[in-house]
Amino acid sequence: MTPRPAPRSRRERPAKPALSQEAIVAAAVRIMRSEGLPRVTMRRLAKELDTGPASLYVYVANTAELHAAILEEFLGAVDLNPATARGDWRDRLASVLISYTRVLFEHPTLAHSALVARPTGANYLALVEAILALLHEGDVPGDQAAWGVDVLLQVATATAAEQSTHAEDASARDAHNALARTLRQVSADTHPRIAALGAELTSGTPRQRLRWMFHTVVNGTLTTPRERP
Repeated sequence: MTPRPAPRSRRERPAKPALSQEAIVAAAVRIMRSEGLPRVTMRRLAKELDTGPASLYVYVANTAELHAAILEEFLGAVDLNPATARGDWRDRLASVLISYTRVLFEHPTLAHSALVARPTGANYLALVEAILALLHEGDVPGDQAAWGVDVLLQVATATAAEQSTHAEDASARDAHNALARTLRQVSADTHPRIAALGAELTSGTPRQRLRWMFHTVVNGTLTTPRERP
């Protein structure tokens, strides 16, 4: 007869680390890096932390808030140094936004989540403050700058989501080349403007186009007054 194992006192078991929002977000980031953002659920996170899902809601209200906290963590990698550097304020603002776009581009699922996620932490506030400071330096009226921040971040986020999707799709380059050929070969009789600008429609590097895009939005923010009721 196999002897029963001696009972083990609870005091001999290693204590589980105390839960905290920082620990939860750190675990969520680990899961996202290894398994992707869709796998960052309360159930999966609870398993990672060896606890029950209900205990997580004390620190995080729902999955959307959790994804926003993950985004906040990654926003710490955005380069804000151009905000206090020398040079044209538009160029420096574009550099900050390109850095933000690159951070999202490196994490495709996070880029899509960022379209709806609303972080509220120190990294997000630092990003918004840097953008506002540069718009102020360019004498953009405060009310226009306030709305301009939203538009600039939307453009950057949507661009990152689109480009990251294309980067993951092996056929995206072929599709782009096929479109370029089509635009270059259209008949001037039926599509005169496309024929005249066929090569220009797909010209430039992604970085060149992105910087031009940000300059366009910034110039519009500077020169377009807000409508009043």
